[in-house]
Amino acid sequence: MKLGAVIITMGTRPDDLNALIDSVRKQDGDSVGIVVVGNGAPVTGVPDFVRTVDLPENLGIPGGRNVGIEAFGPGGSDVDVLLFLDDDGLLPRTDTAELCRQAFEADRKLGIISFRIADPDTGVTQRRHVPRLRAADPMRSSHVTTFLGGANAVRTKVFAEVGGLPDEFFYAHEETDLAWRALDAGWGIDYRADMVLNHPTTSPARHATYHRMVARNRVWLARRNLPAPLVPVYVGVWLLLTLARRPSGAALKAWFGGFKEGWTTPAGPRRPMKWRTVWRLTRLGRPPVI
Repeated sequence: MKLGAVIITMGTRPDDLNALIDSVRKQDGDSVGIVVVGNGAPVTGVPDFVRTVDLPENLGIPGGRNVGIEAFGPGGSDVDVLLFLDDDGLLPRTDTAELCRQAFEADRKLGIISFRIADPDTGVTQRRHVPRLRAADPMRSSHVTTFLGGANAVRTKVFAEVGGLPDEFFYAHEETDLAWRALDAGWGIDYRADMVLNHPTTSPARHATYHRMVARNRVWLARRNLPAPLVPVYVGVWLLLTLARRPSGAALKAWFGGFKEGWTTPAGPRRPMKWRTVWRLTRLGRPPVI
């Protein structure tokens, strides 16, 4: 089983990037091919064995990762599995690639694996990094309904069947969009606590456009993927949750701007999931209304 790794960078963390590349290079078993995509910035100072793609502009996270996928052939078809890793992350164990191979070989319907993200200094996994509602125990592996964008492995047959990440999202919720399409096609998603990416503890709100993107993409996610009766329910629940979290005035203004944008701008192709997929998500512990 051939593995590749896609890393996107904006050129701001060269030391972290090279440490990550080194950790991928040290994985047990057959070597993992590496492609680094410069998302609006040239890739410099990486080892010769790394393939690079320089994009003249920042295409966003999903756009950059889609370019990385295609660098491994149409839909990533030159390899069986692609790892997607944040450029300031690090694989602390050398058996992660082998664990991926074993997991995908053991379950032919396993489409995506979400790694556990841990702070390199404290070992703590933030609750938001456990992709399920019952997130109190990050050391428990389980079947899940979404995955972490910068710490995962995807079988390339998933891309061939359901397509890549939604370029237009730019940032936020692109993983759930792909996850829902994969689940609707019959693929499974696992969260594996034993597959670890070290990553510094950060707040997603550090991105200037975080609140607008989150709100807009929530609406787009529903409009693209949910049966019509569930669209207002899903969006309404997230509106109430957002208000309950009592964001600042500036954050709330940005959020409502994105919320409006989600309804008034094209969301991309609409492919509502089957009702049996809704039931499957419900049985997995996360009905698509939250």
